[in-house]
Amino acid sequence: MGNNKIVSLDELASVLKQHRAERRRIVHCHGVFDLLHVGHLRHFEQARNLGDLLVVTLTPDRFVNKGVGRPAFGETLRAEFIAALSCVDYVAINRWPTAVETIRLLRPNVFAKGSEFRGLSDTLGHVSKEEEAIRALGGEMAFTEDLTFSSSALINQYLSQFPDQVRQYLDDFARRYSAEEVLRPLRAAAELRALVIGETIIDEYAYCEAIGKSGKEPVLATRFVETQRYGGGVLACANHLAAFCGAVDMLTFLGEGGDEEEFARGVCRENVTPIFLYKPDSPTIVKKRYVEKYLGQKLFEIYSMNDAPLAGETEDELCRTLHEILPRYDVVVVADYGHGLLGPRAIDLLCREAPMLCVNTQSNAGNHGFNMISRYSRADYVCLTEREFALETRNQRLSPQAMLRHVADRLDCSRLMMTRGKYGSLSYTAPRQFDAVPAFATQVVDRVGAGDAVLSTTSLCVALDAPAEIVGFIGNVTGAEAVTIMGNQRSIERIPLFRHIECLMKTHDSRGAATLRLAS
Repeated sequence: MGNNKIVSLDELASVLKQHRAERRRIVHCHGVFDLLHVGHLRHFEQARNLGDLLVVTLTPDRFVNKGVGRPAFGETLRAEFIAALSCVDYVAINRWPTAVETIRLLRPNVFAKGSEFRGLSDTLGHVSKEEEAIRALGGEMAFTEDLTFSSSALINQYLSQFPDQVRQYLDDFARRYSAEEVLRPLRAAAELRALVIGETIIDEYAYCEAIGKSGKEPVLATRFVETQRYGGGVLACANHLAAFCGAVDMLTFLGEGGDEEEFARGVCRENVTPIFLYKPDSPTIVKKRYVEKYLGQKLFEIYSMNDAPLAGETEDELCRTLHEILPRYDVVVVADYGHGLLGPRAIDLLCREAPMLCVNTQSNAGNHGFNMISRYSRADYVCLTEREFALETRNQRLSPQAMLRHVADRLDCSRLMMTRGKYGSLSYTAPRQFDAVPAFATQVVDRVGAGDAVLSTTSLCVALDAPAEIVGFIGNVTGAEAVTIMGNQRSIERIPLFRHIECLMKTHDSRGAATLRLAS
């Protein structure tokens, strides 16, 4: 009988129209309701007592945004759970990330939330918008009062994908910081004037299916399936930054004649303003990867590029542009891929004139051992992998702490972060503070672009002088999201990252009772 209660949103709107004609008072609850618990049951029962029938709408899986592995139960199962409750009359799966449009469609008399939302304050501001929507219809907002639990806290406690040491870290971290404290620098980033500099790279993924060994040669034979192109390099960094900043300027070069300018402009967010230079006798950089589609396994790569340094009039134009625009910004993020954009003259200008300089010098197959952070005489923040730090020190046997100190002293840099893959990250704040944060990734699809995402979000936090541990925490959550994305197919989004951080921080208090918050 419960399944008979599950209808589409449009069907529900039609059914409720008849109930309104019969002057029945309609109560509406909305949420994720992942891992149904007694707090939800009490909430629904009290909401049902506020009217003649209760309708419940669910956030669809694609908008849950609580990190990898969430929701623990898919939208169909969640709908079945709730439909089985006798106090619920109808259940529908939403089409939007919030209930605002749903309220306008269903036109309930009452929209009910848990008591923890009484102040209309949630991290993302959704509840206040939902309150505006119900008031605009002449309805009312109501708050239930009873036991409240958090689905996320219960899942973190009993169904966590993390090992014990990571769970313990999250418990300790949540006791020392509130979610609002952690999110504060990302919120404040909206006011920053940001410039990002680096090479444009187009990531081209040629998907194929392995069909066997070639009949005449010891070569793997594959069948072509499709090709996808994504904006990589500085394009990806600009999009990551633009999710949090009001506006981002991007300085980069393209191949002669702007051969890929239409594509580059097309993949940028609306609030990214590109400043293109054009490199003579060169193509726009394309890194083509051949990928076995079923397993997502990369077979080999082909780089199309001319990585000779800029020279002559092109280098002069870059330096003139830098000299002119650098004073405009609060933070300058340099994603130096070592493919010829930034030579000694441009780097010297950046080190002398950038007000807040955040740098990554990437070590990759095209520049291994040559694109070192020591090319820069100064930086305010450096974010590198452990391998890149080791290459800089020329000693892979040094401890991570010693590597960080070495680079900090060489650049007179007070803030550094070392990303360490499955071991998380280690931050250094001069003169002697180290902060280690574990990794939060539980699923890895593609590591390409993860470092760019981490550089982008952490640079904003450092520019706003956020505590090093919060910077490391945000960086590792960003990295956990980035490695689930194939080849910069999409960028880090503000709301999903906020929700992911909130969910990780939902924990248990010292008495073992769940944090007093219903899953919204």
